[in-house]
Amino acid sequence: MEWKLAEQIRAYRQEKGMTQERLAEAVGVTVGAVSKWESGVSHS
Repeated sequence: MEWKLAEQIRAYRQEKGMTQERLAEAVGVTVGAVSKWESGVSHS
């Protein structure tokens, strides 16, 4: 099964027991950016 990037990000975060806020802090972006990544909205 080929996963889309949005699905991979969400699965990784959930596997690690992280909130979107914690992941955002860890990689230095906003929570909104993580949310967009996971929904597949962001193209950057």
